[in-house]
Formats: sequence, C-alpha cells, structure tokens
Amino acid sequence: MSKRKLQKTSSHRKAMFQNMATSLFRHGRIETTLPKAKELRSYAEKIITTAKNNDLSSRRKVMDKIKDKEVVTKLFDEIGPKYSDRPGGYTRILKMYPRRGDAAKKAIIELVE
Repeated sequence: MSKRKLQKTSSHRKAMFQNMATSLFRHGRIETTLPKAKELRSYAEKIITTAKNNDLSSRRKVMDKIKDKEVVTKLFDEIGPKYSDRPGGYTRILKMYPRRGDAAKKAIIELVE
C-alpha cells in the first residue's frame, strides 16, 4: 500500500489514510504535512478511479476503504462522474510555509476542479 512508513505501524498508517481520504472527499481540501500529502495522493486517486465505475463491486471496494456512507455516496454521485473523462490527476498538492515549532514541511492537498 504505502512506500513511506512515516514512523507509524501498518495499522496506524491504514487508519490514518482512511481518515485523511474521508476528510479530503468530504471537504475537498485538507492541510497536512508534505510526506503525508504525497502518500495520500496515490491512495485517494485509486479510490476515485474505482468510484468512476458506478457498479456494486466498485461500491463495495470503496466501502472497504472509506467507512462513512455519506462520503461514499458523494464519491459515486458527484466526484466520480465529475472526473469520468479525466484519465488521472484528480488531486493537487500546494506547498505551504513550514510549521512553526518543528519546521515540518506543510502542504494543502485538494481535489482538482
């Protein structure tokens, strides 16, 4: 699943990316650190590609990764059809200023319009 371990156990990484992807699909953009944003990009784009096929099998695959039914409905009703003619590149990463305190590189990841 993930190339970077981000100093987390595999179960923590899985739960973190599920939560981050849910927030990304719910709000359209989230603010996080740059390494997490880069990993979330591939995770989210695979889910959107699956959501473009609006059938029961695809819906069950997405429900396995995204636990919120409202977000899954939004994925299949709004987000998937919006990108139906686009072959990829559904997200954009914008670099931000470093975080105050530990100077971690920050980024905004958002869905492309």
